[in-house]
Amino acid sequence: MKILHTSDWHLGRMLYGQKRYEEFEAFLKWLNVIIEEQKIDVLLVAGDIFDTTTPSNRAQELYYQFLSRTMMSFCRHVVIIGGNHDSPSLLNAPKDLLKALNVHVMGEISDLVEDEIITLKDAEGNIEAIVCAVPFLRDKDVRLVETGESIVDKSQNLINGIAKHYQQIGEIVVEKLIEANNVPIIGMGHLFTSGGVVTEGDGTRDLYAGTAVKVEKNIFPKCFNYLALGHLHMTQSVGNDTFTRYSGSPIPMGFNEANQEKKVIVVECFANETTIIEHKIPIFQQLVRIEGSLNEIVIQIQLLKEAKSKAWLEIECTQMTIESDLNGQVNELIANTEMKILRLKNKQMETLVLTRAYDAEELEDLDPKDVFERCLVANKIETEKMDELRGCYLEILAEIENKDINAN
Repeated sequence: MKILHTSDWHLGRMLYGQKRYEEFEAFLKWLNVIIEEQKIDVLLVAGDIFDTTTPSNRAQELYYQFLSRTMMSFCRHVVIIGGNHDSPSLLNAPKDLLKALNVHVMGEISDLVEDEIITLKDAEGNIEAIVCAVPFLRDKDVRLVETGESIVDKSQNLINGIAKHYQQIGEIVVEKLIEANNVPIIGMGHLFTSGGVVTEGDGTRDLYAGTAVKVEKNIFPKCFNYLALGHLHMTQSVGNDTFTRYSGSPIPMGFNEANQEKKVIVVECFANETTIIEHKIPIFQQLVRIEGSLNEIVIQIQLLKEAKSKAWLEIECTQMTIESDLNGQVNELIANTEMKILRLKNKQMETLVLTRAYDAEELEDLDPKDVFERCLVANKIETEKMDELRGCYLEILAEIENKDINAN
């Protein structure tokens, strides 16, 4: 049996306001080709299909078009779990219809743990694999609020709740193995494991605002032949375990990911042996970050022009002297090319502005936590009160991020 593991598509995500639908569409069409060429039996998508809980019509169209093509291909089963960016109700809405097409969707935790254990059968009705499709486990799913609990207590209780859920999964799978003879057991999850690597600025959101929750690998059942994880954007194995992996995002989520090799993972299970093959994803839109003096910027742009590049650029001028017309000079450099500047920063100008109490700071440069920090400073909050207010604010953020808007 051949299984393909992918995750963190983030359909609909923009980069500095630039829409990326052409990239997403190109990736999904490429994925369909790989599925057919590699004769993939099972496709696993480990969460964060969409970038927000209210994806655009275009993002949803890409998703359903892909599923339609997939079910007309060699692939016989698709298993999709919800991530922390996804709306459980939106993913689950067509669940029964998709199940008839052998597309199994687990948008959120089920009332019955055994519902998350999906038995895949061949045309004759024989069990050929068991997939433990555990979606992103929200705070409210695995932890009861305790009066007076500290942040440390809250974090530990979350970890204990996640571990207990996977323990229950493992116990049920062991029972199922009695009726399933020598079939692969595949685990899925959308979470942050200790030792996982992130890239600064990749947009990986804290799963539980206000807490630092990372689970240890030993919480997962030992019966898994392979564990397909989502949430981290860099392709990687967990620790030294070849068979516990993050597939990573298929396209760079930001300029700091621009030099990463993006991949999908093909897992082949045959006669008690499991082999892994990584397939490199093509670059559908080149991203280039240029940093240096104006002269260095000019040289690098000239090289890109000679290569007839169509790159999107993030440029930061770091020279000590201030270039008053940096924007005009740089835009003139890319005139009559297919390159596009998505962000241009003048480091010295920014430093000058920041010393004037953040005047003219752009909102797109800040995340919600940065904005709150500015408010604390602007309102001259006493230092000893800041930590308490930060804690309350992070709790509110967690409440907002975990609310499923589509459920109403």
